[in-house]
Amino acid sequence: MPVLNHYKTWVFDCDGVLLDSNRVKTEAFYETARPYGEDKARMLVDYHVRNGGISRYVKFEHFLVSMVGREEVDPAELGELLDRYAGYVKQGLRSCEVAAGLAELRRNTQGARWLVVSGGDQEELRAVFRDRGLADHFDGGIYGSPETKDDILSRELASGVIEQPAVFVGDSQYDIEAASRAGLDFIFLSQWSESGHDFQGAIARLESIRSIVDTLG
Repeated sequence: MPVLNHYKTWVFDCDGVLLDSNRVKTEAFYETARPYGEDKARMLVDYHVRNGGISRYVKFEHFLVSMVGREEVDPAELGELLDRYAGYVKQGLRSCEVAAGLAELRRNTQGARWLVVSGGDQEELRAVFRDRGLADHFDGGIYGSPETKDDILSRELASGVIEQPAVFVGDSQYDIEAASRAGLDFIFLSQWSESGHDFQGAIARLESIRSIVDTLG
């Protein structure tokens, strides 16, 4: 296993990694879809959990076409769903638990650049991290949807913001796939993950950020 404090860049997912916010967003998907019927709300939640790390934009488009049965996505209807969802998650993101040991890990990796690459809405993420005093940890930037993780990683690698060797810290199948496509090592955090996968090929399977701190120590 590579020595963790030799990485030049650390890339973090947000939900289930930096914030204990997976449950917040799962409940928000359910409540947002409930006016379409309990069955469709449960279908959306199942799809969301199976596809952790994919943006809300993709999930609601899939919901409208594949679950509600729309022939095409109406931008007004999609916008209403996105606004309703954002309203549900706004308070939860500002009150959920922050990963224990995050500030200590930053101190232990002072020579590395840190980024957030999340499926969450980019402007929402930046506001939450600013309001919660976390933004200064991430000198490489805080990025999210509507761009995909693949697009963000590709762009930041090309620009030199992500320098190799680099590692992606995530909690979903999509995270490890995106890391692999970008040529980044991967650490799976299981403490808050909603995924049932055992990620073969991950360099480490750690319970929490605190576990990474202990490994560096």
